[in-house]
Amino acid sequence: MFLARRLLAAAGTLLAVSIVLFAGSEVLPGDAAAASLGTNATAEQTAAVRAELGLDRPLAVRYAEWVGNAVRGDLGDSIVERAPVTEIVAIPLADTALLTVLAALATIVLATAIGLAAGLRPGSRLDRVLSSGALVAVSVPQFVIAGLLVLLFSTVLGWFPAVSLIPAGGAPLDRPEILVLPVAALTIFAAAWASRLIRAIVIDADTAPNVEAARLAGLPESVVIRRHLLPATVGPAAQAFAWLASALFGGTAVVEQIFNYPGLSETLVSAVRHHDTPVLEGVGLLLAAIIIGSLVVADLVGLLANPKLRTA
Repeated sequence: MFLARRLLAAAGTLLAVSIVLFAGSEVLPGDAAAASLGTNATAEQTAAVRAELGLDRPLAVRYAEWVGNAVRGDLGDSIVERAPVTEIVAIPLADTALLTVLAALATIVLATAIGLAAGLRPGSRLDRVLSSGALVAVSVPQFVIAGLLVLLFSTVLGWFPAVSLIPAGGAPLDRPEILVLPVAALTIFAAAWASRLIRAIVIDADTAPNVEAARLAGLPESVVIRRHLLPATVGPAAQAFAWLASALFGGTAVVEQIFNYPGLSETLVSAVRHHDTPVLEGVGLLLAAIIIGSLVVADLVGLLANPKLRTA
């Protein structure tokens, strides 16, 4: 029942997002038909293209057709490139997914280490230093973090390229060094935020009755942490990381633009510039589906990792 309710809620949320997305793309300044013809097109030519593309039909009719096709995996055709939207976004989506996965893995490792180190010694000098550093990292905008990384590791040290250039016909993994700074920019902010949450989870778990009983029984601290404290943090931490993965996927746009990384943000910017509404709507719907799906997974992870919730 829980899964059915969550899936139903997710479907309703995605439907609401699709309505807002479709309506929002329709009120953008400019005209897709005029943009595809250029500035010298006449009114008659523009009207003919609008009729050919079906843009002269009522909004509700076009939305119903779009949603129906999207359910079957057809996001329509690009007005500018005259190619299926699924083909246009396939490679950028894979590149953005690669960036997100690498950042998520690095975030999990770094945030867990910092959160455990701070949470196991609350109030200590180490806790104050780590917590202050995390607070500063969360407070600094991502574009500032990215700029500082470029300044230090590209301009001053020359270790990594400032721009993520990919060979023609290649992929980001063909030049792994171009991934380092974008992944670092995403990881610093995400790990700082997540480490604060992990710290709070560890502190809360450290006062649980079973942990205190284990210490009173004389068990070594390493055994208490490994057998009693860490298992209690798995559920909340896993749920937090699952939610964070969705936030990372939706938050890569700034970093991709700064490093000129060939992900979905470049496709979105190009679609907005050329008023290519099918691409804009398709990318937006894909991102919404991925983020909402990640949140459903986060809820399921939290349920499976918490015995009390499973019993309920």
